[in-house]
Amino acid sequence: MEIVFNPGELEILASRFKVLAEPARLQILAEICGQERSVQEICDRTGLLQGNVSKHLRLMKDAGVVACRREGIWRYYRVIDMELLELCSRIRANVKEK
Repeated sequence: MEIVFNPGELEILASRFKVLAEPARLQILAEICGQERSVQEICDRTGLLQGNVSKHLRLMKDAGVVACRREGIWRYYRVIDMELLELCSRIRANVKEK
């Protein structure tokens, strides 16, 4: 199989895979894949510190994986790249089979 990427595609792919390269980001994605959550809810559910969660969410937002909605002083995040979640699910199933 031959795959040819243009430079713009390479940058997009690299940023998406960068999201998956950090266990804390995968943990955050798992917490928001089913529903929108505030940063505080994510912290409570993961045990991660607020500063780290915010940093990871910003990177995921910049990569186009999550979106943010502001309500008062709170920010709520949700996954918008459902194909990335599907990829995670397929890889997880593949790893479990081996």
